[in-house]
Amino acid sequence: MPGIRRVAFTLVLAGLGILGLDSLLFRTGVYAHYLEPESSTGLFEMILRREQQAQKDHGDDLVVTLGNSRFAYSRKIVDELPQKAAYVFRDAGVAGSNARAWYYMLRDLDPTARRYRAVVIGVDDYDDEDRGYNPDDDIRDLHYVIARLRFTDVVEFARSFRDPKLQWAVLRGGLLKGIIYQNDFQALLSHPQKRLDYVHLCDRDWANWVYGYVESDRNMAGLSIDWATLRVTWPPGLNDDQRGTVNSFLAHAPDPQTGRLAAFRREWFGKIVDRYRGSRTKVIFLALSRGPVPRPDNLVAKKSSSIREMASRPEVLLANEHAFDALERPELFRDGMHLNREGIARFSVMLTGEVERLLGSPQAGSAR
Repeated sequence: MPGIRRVAFTLVLAGLGILGLDSLLFRTGVYAHYLEPESSTGLFEMILRREQQAQKDHGDDLVVTLGNSRFAYSRKIVDELPQKAAYVFRDAGVAGSNARAWYYMLRDLDPTARRYRAVVIGVDDYDDEDRGYNPDDDIRDLHYVIARLRFTDVVEFARSFRDPKLQWAVLRGGLLKGIIYQNDFQALLSHPQKRLDYVHLCDRDWANWVYGYVESDRNMAGLSIDWATLRVTWPPGLNDDQRGTVNSFLAHAPDPQTGRLAAFRREWFGKIVDRYRGSRTKVIFLALSRGPVPRPDNLVAKKSSSIREMASRPEVLLANEHAFDALERPELFRDGMHLNREGIARFSVMLTGEVERLLGSPQAGSAR
């Protein structure tokens, strides 16, 4: 028995030592600054740092937008409008991300829940349509937010996944961040100066690269879909990405409606809305344009609308569901999901108008 106790004690000490070393390396915030900027975690952290800096440079009439790559607009176009926008728009969205990642972005970007006049969240639909992709089991979220996870977050974060194997992977990675950082750490040790130089370059110039980025002008003109048969008529010259996004996002048979998306939205959008209860900040949900050839509303019977349910709360506003219908034309999309250069230019102007309509003037909004 003493031998067993000695082995157990040794194992506990070893475990605490590993946890302590992992925390020393990966929980101080220093390592997160030197992540590969083009990795999912590195990109998430760069966006967070950029927006924290922007808070110091702008006043109180600040609006932050959150979404994935479909919520694409040009801050440069907004800033150069002939009639100056009433609010300063900032973009904290991350390509490929979802509401779970946005919650952690906002929690550390706005710890007092009072920095912004509005948080604008771009969604595909106000109704809850389950698709083959289930966001609650998207393991990419762990890689986006790993630098933001505290010890107190790990159990709740792991339990938000449905698949038991993913729950275990998330629990293990959340406690020992080195598991998630392993490949990045090895790459850093292999070429440390190269990594440091690139991080410093991105610290200096990345915000300007993003600000001045010009989207492709390719388009989907000539695309049509027979919704009765889901047969697609393709314009000539499309590449695999364009065809793939049409098939995956638009021309697919309805998936079984399980309620998983509604549950996911109620949990993570609910947590975002709860953060702003009693705050001056409004949470605005915005239905994005549906695509170059929008899917008919009657293609699938949607069982719920969790976002409309949240709109009954005083801190939540819904943008006009059809505010961007005019963009739903093949010539304004570069593929089956994303606006092209002209589409983004038009959307940028329409976005500012819709947000200003909802919030009113800054002076009037401060009293709301």
